[in-house]
Amino acid sequence: MKNYKFIIEYDGTRYNGWQRQPGQNTIQGKLESVLSRMCDSRIEVIGAGRTDAGVHAKGMAANALLETESSCEEIRDYVNTYLPEDIAVLEVREASPRFHARYNAIGKTYWYTCYDGKVKPVFDRKYYTPLEEKPDMDLMRQAADLLEGQHDFKNFCMNPRMKKSTVRYLDRIEIERDGGYLRFVFHGPGFLQNMVRIIVGTLLEVGCGRMTVEQVASVLAAPDRQKAGPTAPAQGLCLMKVDYD
Repeated sequence: MKNYKFIIEYDGTRYNGWQRQPGQNTIQGKLESVLSRMCDSRIEVIGAGRTDAGVHAKGMAANALLETESSCEEIRDYVNTYLPEDIAVLEVREASPRFHARYNAIGKTYWYTCYDGKVKPVFDRKYYTPLEEKPDMDLMRQAADLLEGQHDFKNFCMNPRMKKSTVRYLDRIEIERDGGYLRFVFHGPGFLQNMVRIIVGTLLEVGCGRMTVEQVASVLAAPDRQKAGPTAPAQGLCLMKVDYD
C-alpha cells in the first residue's frame, strides 16, 4: 500500500462542502467513492482543509493510501473518468509514507472575487459576488493592513463554540482590481471557519462607508461576533493553492 498525493479542482456550487457527510453531496465523498471502486476496498481521502458549501477550489491538496498496481497517470485518468464533470484530479503522485495533506500544509492561498462593473459577466456568474456599489480601494487596504499579522480572530469565525485557539497569522492580504473585477488575496498558515468570507464582508463594509477603518481594529478585541461585518457569499471564494515544504 502506497501513499498518494492528489491536486484537485472543483466547482463547489452544487456540493455541501468538502467534508464527507451522511446523505450529503460532498467533494470528499465523491472522491472516496471512485477510489474505493478502483481499489475494491474502502478508501479514505484526507484533504488539506474543509471548504464550505458552495466554495470552489483550483488547488486543493489531498492524500490517500491505495493498494494498486496502476501508475499515477492511470490513477488520475481512472478517477477523472468516473468523477462528475465539476470535479477534476489535476495531478497524482506518489508521496512519502508519512505525508499528510492537512498536517503537513504550511500555507494556503485563497482568492475572493467580486464584480462591480456595469454589465454582468454571464459566464462567470457562479464564481463572483456582485456588488451594487464601487467600494473605496484605499480604505479597504488600510483596514486590511490592520488585519495582517497575528491576531485572535474569534470575531471573524462562524463557530461561536470553537474550543481550540482562534489565534491565526495572516501574512498577506492583497486587494486588486481588474476592470469590473475586485479580487481579495489571502495567504496564511491556516484559517478559521468562514474567516476569509467574514473578513471580506468587513472590508466591503469599510469600502462602502458603513464601517470605519478604526472600527475594524476594535472588532479584533470585541467579544461579540456581530461587531464584524457580514459573511460574504460562498460563491466568490476559491482555494487556489496549498503550500508544503
